[in-house]
Amino acid sequence: MAQFTLEIALPDRPGSLGAVASAIGFAGGDIRGLQVLKNEDGRGYDQIIVAIPGSDTTDLVNVLTSIGGVEVISIKPL
Repeated sequence: MAQFTLEIALPDRPGSLGAVASAIGFAGGDIRGLQVLKNEDGRGYDQIIVAIPGSDTTDLVNVLTSIGGVEVISIKPL
């Protein structure tokens, strides 16, 4: 599995991070690490280390951005 560091922004409300975690699992990914970077203006900013099968992140990004209010700021291979 290839590992990537994601930086995301999401609504700062209960259940948002859970929806992101479920979406990562739906895309076949495995969360290896998580750090909350900051909360600002009703948004949370998190860094997530995720392992996915293969090296194409398209499905993962599409699943995450389909969640209302979630923005993938960056995705970088580890």
